[in-house]
Amino acid sequence: MTHTQNIASLIKAKPSQVKATILLLDEGNTVPFIARYRKEMTGSLDDEQVRIVADEILRLRAIDKRRAAILNSIEEQGKLTEKLQNTIEKAKSLTMLEDLYAPYKRKRRTRAVTAIEKGLEPLSDLILKQSLESTPEEVAAQFVSDEVPTVEEALQGARDILAETIKDNTKVRATTREKALKFAILTSEKIKKAVGERRVFESYYAFRGRVDHLLPHQILAIARGEAAGVLKVRVEILERDWLQVIQSEFKADILSPFVDQLEEAIQDSAARLLLPSIERDVRRALSENADGHAIQVFATNLRALLGQPPLAGHTVLGIDPGYRSGSKVAVVDATGKLLDTGTIYPHAPQKKWSQAISLLEEMVNRHHVTLITIGNGTASRETEQLVAELTRNKSESIKYLIVSEAGASVYSASALARAEFPNLDVSIRGAGAIARRAQDPLAELVKIDPKSIGVGMYQHDVNQTALNHALDGVVESVVNQVGVDVNTASPALLSHVAGVGPKLASSIVAHRDAGGVFESRKELKKIAGLGPKAYEQSVGFMRIRDGSNPLDTSAIHPESYPIAEAILGRAGLPPESTIEERMPALEALTAKTSL
Repeated sequence: MTHTQNIASLIKAKPSQVKATILLLDEGNTVPFIARYRKEMTGSLDDEQVRIVADEILRLRAIDKRRAAILNSIEEQGKLTEKLQNTIEKAKSLTMLEDLYAPYKRKRRTRAVTAIEKGLEPLSDLILKQSLESTPEEVAAQFVSDEVPTVEEALQGARDILAETIKDNTKVRATTREKALKFAILTSEKIKKAVGERRVFESYYAFRGRVDHLLPHQILAIARGEAAGVLKVRVEILERDWLQVIQSEFKADILSPFVDQLEEAIQDSAARLLLPSIERDVRRALSENADGHAIQVFATNLRALLGQPPLAGHTVLGIDPGYRSGSKVAVVDATGKLLDTGTIYPHAPQKKWSQAISLLEEMVNRHHVTLITIGNGTASRETEQLVAELTRNKSESIKYLIVSEAGASVYSASALARAEFPNLDVSIRGAGAIARRAQDPLAELVKIDPKSIGVGMYQHDVNQTALNHALDGVVESVVNQVGVDVNTASPALLSHVAGVGPKLASSIVAHRDAGGVFESRKELKKIAGLGPKAYEQSVGFMRIRDGSNPLDTSAIHPESYPIAEAILGRAGLPPESTIEERMPALEALTAKTSL
């Protein structure tokens, strides 16, 4: 199957859809742009499907690149046969390619390499052939020299060569790995002198589990315990799962005087070379599977978190609860602008409950606060009681809610926070972030490294490159699905717009600060660094509220404005018509057209 066919099968689409998507990606189009504005070319693939196509074609092309390098290397050695070439060309994974390449790979200085240099390869061949002539000692005597002073050293060198040959055998490696991935036992035990902090790894102090029955969280927890120096981890591969396959490829002849030499080489190869290598392969496969599952969970959780609806239009008082150092308070207006800050001490040890209520009440009245947000960390429930008492005494409508403060401390100490609140203490910045988080969760959360938002238990244990790629993809997807107001969006939010990035986002904000708000999408073309391609990719996701063209506030791409205007014209609607006016008119036009 071709790459196109393989990917089509994976995402349950037609090869023609995948082919068109790959072409668009190769032309430099972004995933969000393709998913939204090139549906007629892709057959309406959604952004998740397009992203899979993008990831898979990169992976498959990486395999192709490695395949070409391997073929070239073997050909340069003069060892590339037609059969070997066909086998390499049919290999579907990097693991399979590396297995095929192992016998031809330029090796570091091993015991086998040293033995070959000493001229012991013919002796190794005799052991492998299970010669019936003479004895090993008699034959080995012929190889004694200044470099090989004894018969035993000659035999040892020959066995070293044979041991590496066994380890590099493609079928031996592949079959042993396949069996190990099903039947091997992963064990963990506590390192005697290790100190297990709070005994968090106690469940794994004497653990045994078949690798194909392990759960992702178990694998991640054991790996964390190993990294912490608390657990010793091994993979036990049953003898039956490696000995039989080796013996089928390297047959011993009980009548041969060399049979003991072969059996010793087999045992040495297994213990010293093959099994440690397969154990690493099994650990790698387990980690990749666990990482993949965990990353998927993190991505799902992050999407749900970013997708929370904003509570727009509120002046918000945010509280970052605390005990000894007090609870930090910040008030922001409906646009997120900081209005006021303060610190209250309602809890132990100060217990200034009444003073805290008085200060909060004064701030609520002065700024006409309509919503109070409370961080869900330390002293959250006690602070909720305080706010409940405050709101109970208020006649006007004022509500409160508890919001996640995950990542707020990270944001508070960041360069972005310092730029937004240059004159505020770190702790007060956190209260501001808690206040803003209710107004527009997406706009605030994009300012924080996804790993710091608290979307899972093992964010720092999984493959960081894969995690960042997945979480960045989620952020990009959600941001572009919602769109951004280019006249109010922060650089952090703009940087996730398709085709923009951090540098261009800063240029957009700098242009806005210098020249005032954008009146139309056309004005975006004046921004330094926003070339035709970047404009094409990004403009549909950037909104101009109350601009000169009503279509600039929609998800309609400027390239489709003539079509949209024509449809509105046929429906008897001006571009500035409201959605309430458009719906019945467009439905009537659709019904008339379909007749």
